[in-house]
Amino acid sequence: MKPSLAKGVDDIPPRKQILKGKILRVIRSNFKRYGFNPLQTPTIERLDVLTSKFAGGEEILKEVYSFKDQGQRELGLRYDLTVGLARFISLNRDLKMPFKRYQIGQVFRDGPIKAGRFREFTQCDGDVVGSSSMYSDAELLKMASSVFNELNIDVEIKVNNRKFLDALIPVEDKASFILSLDKLEKIGGKGVRKELLGKGFDEKDVEFVLKNLELSYSELKIKFKESFSELDELLNYCKFLGVNVVFTPSLARGLSYYTGTVFEVFLKDSKMTGSIAAGGRYDNMISEFAGVELPAVGISFGLDALMSALDDYKEESLTKVYVISIDQDREAIKVMQSLRSEGVYCDFNLKNLKKGLNFAASYKIPYCLIIGEEEVNLKKYTLRDMNSGKEKKLNLKEIVSVLKSK
Repeated sequence: MKPSLAKGVDDIPPRKQILKGKILRVIRSNFKRYGFNPLQTPTIERLDVLTSKFAGGEEILKEVYSFKDQGQRELGLRYDLTVGLARFISLNRDLKMPFKRYQIGQVFRDGPIKAGRFREFTQCDGDVVGSSSMYSDAELLKMASSVFNELNIDVEIKVNNRKFLDALIPVEDKASFILSLDKLEKIGGKGVRKELLGKGFDEKDVEFVLKNLELSYSELKIKFKESFSELDELLNYCKFLGVNVVFTPSLARGLSYYTGTVFEVFLKDSKMTGSIAAGGRYDNMISEFAGVELPAVGISFGLDALMSALDDYKEESLTKVYVISIDQDREAIKVMQSLRSEGVYCDFNLKNLKKGLNFAASYKIPYCLIIGEEEVNLKKYTLRDMNSGKEKKLNLKEIVSVLKSK
């Protein structure tokens, strides 16, 4: 048998895993900064929970990985982290509201594959449950903006509101209409028109919607005034918080559980067409699961898409210093243990200077510490900066100070 990967999944080699860790540190620190606490829910859920009418809806059913356990119980792999959150809250009714949680975990979708999209991927979700204020929506966008600023990624945040779309679309099967409308920027007006007519929608209704989407925000607000109150409030909060967003009237988000704000974040000037973060307000899902009114809004960062966006990341190893012994193994090991006790990431190579330097260079390890007879006698060791090639003889305390300051 020739080993091969399953379709839609990938290995993550050390360099990319290091990049993943860097991105997660930024995302996790921002979640904490904005008052979110960690939650973990199972990868495996009951299939009836995942396919509930309160969950993802019919459009997600075809992408659910389902199976039976040895007791013939129907189960499935989670396709997002939101349904697990809804189930958790319904089983823990004593939670204080608003409840702000973040969760980072693997999700699975048996769907189409494209650049930056896999069938197993990591989501990083933050949700606010129990708040109906548009400030919660705006604060999520502010947090996302902070994440992308720290990662030095130039993005565009697009926003809309499903209440406006409900008012705009004059048909009974709004969910099917919205699924096609959400493709407007990808396949254009002609493509959407063709798809909607192919679904059997009336040509007058299709033309009405497409023509209205060409109007400005102020024109749409006059025409559909009652559906714009949340949008106005959101945009005002975003302006107050200093978050740049773009009103995009065709933005719909495919999942049926969205009830208000929807948003997607895209890379500027990139070949990647998919969003790198998205979310919105889903006031009914958790309410239906829990049997009590619980408005909610959330965001999900696409970690794998972010890794693709930052694919030129150069760090190859977490090791900060590579210790090289020249016939001074015991001293080298003692020094290395002292460095590790100070929290310095280090590795070692005994006896061969040239091979040790080449190894460190190949993995872009920033420093080498050379320990030979002269160094042992002086109790000062040679610290080489692998970027500049400069060397200094320093005692152990000075070495720790240099390495920890970088």
